[in-house]
Amino acid sequence: AALTAARQKKQAVEISDFEDAKDKILMGLERRNSAVNEQERRVIAYHESGHAITARLLPETDALHKITIIPRGMALGLTQQVPFEERYTYSLVYLLNRIKVLLGGRIAEKIVFNQLSTGAANDLSAATDIANRLVCEWGMSYSLGSTVYHRKQQQILGDIEMKGNYSEATAREIDLEVRRIIDECYSETEKLLRTHNRLIHDLAEVLLINETVDAEEMEIVLHCYLDSQKKNSEDEK
Repeated sequence: AALTAARQKKQAVEISDFEDAKDKILMGLERRNSAVNEQERRVIAYHESGHAITARLLPETDALHKITIIPRGMALGLTQQVPFEERYTYSLVYLLNRIKVLLGGRIAEKIVFNQLSTGAANDLSAATDIANRLVCEWGMSYSLGSTVYHRKQQQILGDIEMKGNYSEATAREIDLEVRRIIDECYSETEKLLRTHNRLIHDLAEVLLINETVDAEEMEIVLHCYLDSQKKNSEDEK
């Protein structure tokens, strides 16, 4: 924060400098000189809107901190969540909703543009990892029960391979269960976002104009949307 203030030739460190420093640590350094064409920029805005809306509307999720379509670190856009307090254990609901938040970006793209992009690669990898750990490490699968399924490293002719301490039949069950969890989360998230399709457009348009939306601004967008929905419902009556 002090370095940021000094670069701007300020006489003292201000709250905005601390905010910038926090964002740099949590989300990475801004890359404003990155060449992103207008179509990609729109896709990124809708992608991040999908993440943010899913995170805001589902229960037991971490609070939204900031949504941005300014490239930071290796990401072209980012939806940052920050927990209210330190967590040491995670409920099944929290973990499933975490998967849904990760899938929200891909689903918003599909709903709005009816196409898929590579922008969801890291999200899909993280979602699959959580689903796999639900089944193999945390005993949260109803079909496979409260059993831990380890994978051990084996060195064969100089190459390291991961081999499970279970049969091929069990490995297939694990794969099917991970797929079931992802598919169910995808279906429920798609239903949520299709229900609030207008909100996706509202938030994306705000992002395209302002590039960054904080938690307070997100609440304004949400309340405007809810007020509009309420008015439309009353007019229909």
